Amino acid sequence: MNTLKDLQLLIEKGVTDLSFPLRPIELYEPITYILALGGKRLRPALLLMACDMFGGDARAAVPPALAIEVFHNFTLVHDDIMDNAPLRRGKATVHEKWNPNVAILSGDVMLVEAYKLIMQVDDRILRSVLEIFNNTAVGVCEGQQYDMNFEQQQRVEIADYLEMIRLKTAVLLGGALKIGALIGGASNQDADLLCQFGEQLGIAFQLQDDILDVYGDPDKFGKQVGGDIISNKKTFLLIKALELAADEQAAELQRWLDATSFDPAEKVAAVTAIYDRLEVRKHAERAMHTYTKQAFEALAQVSLTDDRKQYLRDFADGLMVREK
Repeated sequence: MNTLKDLQLLIEKGVTDLSFPLRPIELYEPITYILALGGKRLRPALLLMACDMFGGDARAAVPPALAIEVFHNFTLVHDDIMDNAPLRRGKATVHEKWNPNVAILSGDVMLVEAYKLIMQVDDRILRSVLEIFNNTAVGVCEGQQYDMNFEQQQRVEIADYLEMIRLKTAVLLGGALKIGALIGGASNQDADLLCQFGEQLGIAFQLQDDILDVYGDPDKFGKQVGGDIISNKKTFLLIKALELAADEQAAELQRWLDATSFDPAEKVAAVTAIYDRLEVRKHAERAMHTYTKQAFEALAQVSLTDDRKQYLRDFADGLMVREK
């Protein structure tokens, strides 16, 4: 079996080898640009990993894996427009480097290119793979819409938040694993179990991200600690704090949420102190561990030998052990 690094290198080479027409340059250059910004390529690598686990040819699965990567980057291009984000992986976003109209149209072409790549799977499983890909794509869009809705809502329920991150983040992990398993020759039952593994792990990963945004080491986490607090982003921690806070704590938290002029460091410190008093970190960590456990339970039911499943166990362990 290939190592994760081997599979990531396969994807990286595949991305580099993707070719697009030269004209009109404004349509195709942004696609090459966003794909060249890099990233860990974990989603397409998961597809190859699942294929490899079941004895399939990982190299033959590269086109559908690239479809997952192109689709993921398409969502980033459009999400950045909606978020008015100036940077992506430390570089100017497509709509900033060109303009929003170019970004929208290039993103549209990326979606079409993703379908052209996914269509390269064996005809025997094409209909099943397309159904998974379609359901995954719709789920990601639904998750983004829920996330935008939450920005306008005063209160969000924990259950609704968990469903949002399942759709926006986790279904793409599950879909990639399910497609890879089918390409590798897995049964529908095993493919479904790998999909469950990916979704549960994806939810756990996002919960960990919420925790690290407040409590992580910025030098190791790779993001601005407290960014979610500064922007009033509705994370698990904020939603839980709003649920638990009463009287003076509730009033203080609401004052910070309503403030339009503030010192960012002061706000982060004050809201973090409220989180500490309410022990919301413990609630978030408990939920994270629950979803991680459910992921491993799904993986345990896959009808492969333990040595083959260790592949994904090691991946999950690496994903969930991040620097604090």
